[in-house]
Amino acid sequence: MKRWLNETIILTDKMKRVESILLVIIVLMVSCHSANKNAEAVPTSKQVKLVTLDPGHFHAALVQKTMYDDVDSVVHVYAPEGNDIKLHLDRINGYNTRKDSPTHWKEVVYTGPDFLEKMLAEKEGNVVVLAGNNKKKTEYILKALEEGFNVLADKPMVITAADFELLKKAFALAKEKRLLLYDIMTERFEINSILQRDIAMIPEIFGTLETGTASNPAIEMVSDHCFYKFVSGNVVTRPDWFFDASQQGEGIVDVTTHLVDLVQWEAFPEQVIDFTKDVSVVDAKRWPTNISATQFKTITRLDAIPPFLKTNLTNDTTLAVYSNGEINYTLRGTHAKVTVQWNYTNEAGGDTHYSMMRGSKATLVIRQARSENYKPVLYIEPIKNGAAYQTALEEQFKKVSAKFPGVGLYKTANGWSVKLPDNLVEGHEAHFGRVTNHFLQYLKNGNMPAWEVPNMLAKYYTTTKALEIALKKK
Repeated sequence: MKRWLNETIILTDKMKRVESILLVIIVLMVSCHSANKNAEAVPTSKQVKLVTLDPGHFHAALVQKTMYDDVDSVVHVYAPEGNDIKLHLDRINGYNTRKDSPTHWKEVVYTGPDFLEKMLAEKEGNVVVLAGNNKKKTEYILKALEEGFNVLADKPMVITAADFELLKKAFALAKEKRLLLYDIMTERFEINSILQRDIAMIPEIFGTLETGTASNPAIEMVSDHCFYKFVSGNVVTRPDWFFDASQQGEGIVDVTTHLVDLVQWEAFPEQVIDFTKDVSVVDAKRWPTNISATQFKTITRLDAIPPFLKTNLTNDTTLAVYSNGEINYTLRGTHAKVTVQWNYTNEAGGDTHYSMMRGSKATLVIRQARSENYKPVLYIEPIKNGAAYQTALEEQFKKVSAKFPGVGLYKTANGWSVKLPDNLVEGHEAHFGRVTNHFLQYLKNGNMPAWEVPNMLAKYYTTTKALEIALKKK
């Protein structure tokens, strides 16, 4: 009996220990389940995953010159084999290994003839970055949207009237699928352009925007560009197709995209523009820049001009590149003129910008010539300069200096110049980060301002319609 009792006590103790162990296991299982639920609620990686498609232009790399809080550091790249992808990866590596504020991107690269199909099938991200051969870009945009990607595209998104029809389809599809399609308009983040826009909205300083005429437009913008220039500290290497207008696009549909965008953005800020009734292209023209074989070799690092460019040779050693263009048009009845001019290089050693807006009380002009040491400077030049205007200017300019601390007025022979503190002056390359952050905020919100899409359509209607007109002058 005693032995039985002792065995019963031992068995009971064992059962209690087993029960305790089971209880601990159950608690751990519940805790793990809760932890897993929490892990599902909070993503373990960043919400935005970039995919870079066929990066033939250095602008693709400039999007990654900085890191972003909501963007995964792993970027999947899909491209054909060749020098374009090599140059792109070299630029990213340069950002990763630089001494000051290095980035930490990890590029996962696929190269092959089926790179587009591979990207669409694998779906390794949710935002496609496009900056490359413009002949294929509109098709890439449409296919990416069809497969559920958002798209951040370098300008231009279209280079022909046929592409414009595809773009309209792309924006309709993006709306249907609740996706974002956005182009990289870096010039909106140049401080002088921002100030020109803001001051034009102050009637006491600017008055009202003039209507102008075709021969004396109310708005005029000129962009001088260089084939030979420095990007991220190095002479930029241009791909050979960059000199083929059928692939890069003529100047009248390429760089003028920025200028047409600025005209809309500054003259009618945050207003919807309907290209079917607000835009009328009056006239347009195009002309070539002649590039020598030696210059071509310097900026492409190729030994010879490739066969597909032979039809553009004016002689055995001179390549005619249709990179220049001018558009005269009206926007809601206001006459505007935009011009793009390309040279191999220039005295400034880089791209320059001119912008003029005529108001009833003053003209606002951005100049970037030798007198400005090739740095953009905004001028306020009153129509009637007197004590009354100066008093109004100084009083109203307080709004500007309150919004942009450190901005000041300096007297000139024809009026005033706007001086900037160093902290507001950024280079063109920094603006790519600004645009991308803007896009990421739109992505986070799930939409864009109501004026963005119709104004993109108006912009590309203007450039492609102008090309049609210019080509008829052959």
